[in-house]
Amino acid sequence: MTENIDSKTLQGQHNHRGCVDHALQAAEQICSKNGVRLTAIRKHVLELICASHKAIGAYELLDLFREHDPNAKPVTIYRALDFLMEAGLVHKIESLNAFIACLQAEAQHQSVILICDQCKNAYEIDATPVYERLFSLSEEVQFKPQCLTLELHGQCVSCQGE
Repeated sequence: MTENIDSKTLQGQHNHRGCVDHALQAAEQICSKNGVRLTAIRKHVLELICASHKAIGAYELLDLFREHDPNAKPVTIYRALDFLMEAGLVHKIESLNAFIACLQAEAQHQSVILICDQCKNAYEIDATPVYERLFSLSEEVQFKPQCLTLELHGQCVSCQGE
């Protein structure tokens, strides 16, 4: 199951440090279980992504990473992102060409990403029934889906009041 998003979370009234700590602990466990290394670079990129609930682009990550390593190259970030996506630790938001951390990486899930067009916060919610229905409809017309990313753009509860 993915994180259950409630109005307090959408308003930013939650323990964000807890989100970061949880994501990093899950990353360590997942990598250990799969026999892969969460290198210092990969971990730092994940921490940068976890720094807020806003989607972040690769070049924004590079700029932040360069505060730690001024000689970092784009390939450093892209390799780390490829690893983190493959491990299920981050999600790519295709419509923004940006990334968010997966806060439930340790559990199998199918999610939809809610993106606030005003404040740019992005949240992941469980959408398993939606995926099941779409795949069922696909099978009915003998279509074999390869990849599915669901994104919902709109306005979060905080921005609705502005």
